[in-house]
Amino acid sequence: MPLHHIGVLRAIHGLNRGNILTTHLIALFRASRLALHIIYALMIAVCYPWFGLSVRRHILQSWSVGLLHIFDIRIAIDDDDPLHEVRSGLIVTNHISWLDVFVLNAVVPMRFVAKSEVRRWPVIGWLCARAQTLFIERGNARSAARINVQLVKLLKLGECLAVFPEGTTTDGAAVAHFHSSLLQPALDAGVPLHPIAIRYQDKFGQRSDIPAYIGDISFAASMWRILCAQNLQVRLVATLPLQGLHTDRRALKNSAHLRIQAMLRALNEETHPNPRPDELYAPSLHCLLLSPPLERSAASARQRH
Repeated sequence: MPLHHIGVLRAIHGLNRGNILTTHLIALFRASRLALHIIYALMIAVCYPWFGLSVRRHILQSWSVGLLHIFDIRIAIDDDDPLHEVRSGLIVTNHISWLDVFVLNAVVPMRFVAKSEVRRWPVIGWLCARAQTLFIERGNARSAARINVQLVKLLKLGECLAVFPEGTTTDGAAVAHFHSSLLQPALDAGVPLHPIAIRYQDKFGQRSDIPAYIGDISFAASMWRILCAQNLQVRLVATLPLQGLHTDRRALKNSAHLRIQAMLRALNEETHPNPRPDELYAPSLHCLLLSPPLERSAASARQRH
């Protein structure tokens, strides 16, 4: 192999090492900010349930916005999206990550129905309980019936509630089977049901599975992946609400599923311009400040690319 090729490979290897170092340093900085943000939440959570509804919604929304800012995650919603008009009712959406809760709360403050296992998560479980999350035991018909009674009461009071009818998380490429039992409260309370599609993507608009909380990945490992990620975006797309169109929860479930599936398919089929070579070879801060010779070698590599 010619010597100048070896030099280029070494320069690119140095760039990669510099990028990894920078990524980890940024992740550690974000983690320190996250720790302070959680401490702040713990302090507020002590008296959170006694605040009025409007105050609780403001706290929930502002804290969620702050969390996404720490993770450097940007929310993208079209100007004419019906989500801007949502204030109450039952929200149904596909489920990809534990981040989904905070993404939705950053746009419309709401209460969620979550699996009972979340209640036992260290710190996060206690915070969710103080935020008045409703916990349900999966596979327990009596638990589902009890939660449905609570949901109907809250919906009639004008609360905005959300459920994940898939009952599990996916990689976001498609929508899993919906369970219809948690959609019954929308019919019983006579409130609109709002189908919303969630899609995480990179800065080029390509679907990203970095936030996906699936398989055997631990909560800590999932959080570290997100802390290390750069330029993550999340697309939210809602359809017009479903209200008065169905009297049967299974028909309601099918309509919501079809709408979310169609929205995800449309998002996945969107065409995005290919990144420019200079975007693919963007130098790291470490390379620019600490290793100028490597940056010059990388520039030469870009010219020959």
